[in-house]
Amino acid sequence: MRYLLFAFVSIFILSGACTQKSTTPEKPNILFIFADDQTYLGVHALGNNEVITPNLDKLAESGVTFTHTYNMGGWNGAICVASRAMLNTGRFIWRAKASEKNYPAMKENGQFWSLLMKNAGYDTYMTGKWHVKQGANTIFQTAKDIRPGMPKSVPEAYNRPQSPGDTTWLPWLKKYGGYWEGGKHWSEVVGDNAIEFLDSAKKSKNPFFMYLAFNAPHDPRQSPKKYVDMYPLENVSVPKSFLPLYPYKDSIGCGPGLRDERLAPFPRTEYSIKVHRQEYYAIITHMDYQIGRIIAHLKETNQDKNTYIIFSADHGLSLGNHGLVGKQNMYDCSMRVPLIVVGPNIPENEKRDMQVYLQDIMATSLDLARIEKPEYVEFNSLLPMINKEVNVSSYPEIYGAYINFQRMVRTEKFKMIIYPRAKKILLFDLVNDPEEMNDLDGNAEYANVKKELIEKFKKQQEIMDDQLDLHPFFPDLF
Repeated sequence: MRYLLFAFVSIFILSGACTQKSTTPEKPNILFIFADDQTYLGVHALGNNEVITPNLDKLAESGVTFTHTYNMGGWNGAICVASRAMLNTGRFIWRAKASEKNYPAMKENGQFWSLLMKNAGYDTYMTGKWHVKQGANTIFQTAKDIRPGMPKSVPEAYNRPQSPGDTTWLPWLKKYGGYWEGGKHWSEVVGDNAIEFLDSAKKSKNPFFMYLAFNAPHDPRQSPKKYVDMYPLENVSVPKSFLPLYPYKDSIGCGPGLRDERLAPFPRTEYSIKVHRQEYYAIITHMDYQIGRIIAHLKETNQDKNTYIIFSADHGLSLGNHGLVGKQNMYDCSMRVPLIVVGPNIPENEKRDMQVYLQDIMATSLDLARIEKPEYVEFNSLLPMINKEVNVSSYPEIYGAYINFQRMVRTEKFKMIIYPRAKKILLFDLVNDPEEMNDLDGNAEYANVKKELIEKFKKQQEIMDDQLDLHPFFPDLF
């Protein structure tokens, strides 16, 4: 009922032209919409009945959703830096890190995503969060309201709420700045900027490549009060894997010293996690409304007929899962994101369950634009899977890393997480334990599974050029 009552907010009616089946001769437009910190469970259509996302739900109904989409991790606490570097350069995690020092030469050689599109005749546009060391205004033809990694926060946003009576921080209070800096909520600015560009793009003879990067739902998770009111705390649940304290938090770099983890009190309380999730859902719903505005305008200006829309996020977020709050961990809540593709000749309301990386979006856009993928782009187009030309992933395993504190390898059935400093390995049966709560390491029945995953991880280390030596921590295994 609550979801139905929200129908008035959904202004996105994606019909007919946006998913028409005829092939057009001109190069298509590419509209890329990127969220920040949005877990795969941050979309109603992907299985979370608590969150209200009518426009993203419409998008999912109109295209193909990849249900198991991953980010590889990061080389510092700001996971978004690594995610966006990989996305815009096409390189796997450690080579993407190494390439940062070569950005000037890469710019001259046209080796960024936006420059590949520009050099193929596209008008390129960017607005919102960037967080890549090469300035957006140097590689996009138009870049407006370029935002930093996160809105400026304040002490009141941390270590709270202490109790139901703690109302020091309220998401709609503009006095704290953050998303309200400048007078208009940053998500609304992205919506307005996108609509403004669409009006100018319809006058151009060139196709467009739009890179719309919301800061939402990154903290400080602020939104107008009416959105918070859509989520009464009695309707917000605590995750099944909730813990007051994660036992390995300090050795994996996720203790009180990590900014993200300081947002909620230690030990975690069910009440504090509910409040944080309430604010998370509210800012997602507010962003969803802006996405609806953008896509509705795309249709109103008759530009949807030859436009592909791709939606995803740079990584997920824990928000109470396993006693963690941030994204610096190897659990699916933090590594797995939504990924939806809509447009001409894309099947409607279908899912693909094979494991992929979110950075495959770049190669997919090149494929859609009929641009030959350069050799240095290591990620792969999703079109063969969208079109059912293949039914298996390009990646036999998914690799994950966080600095030198954590490593991970994942197949469709099992996951192994490695904590070098804790000298601990976790093993999960993903089929029977999708919440990743039952550690099977040490269970004799899974000894061969562990051995196989260790070999798969060693192979991934070679592929990724991962220099972490695990032998000193696990001399009998590595």
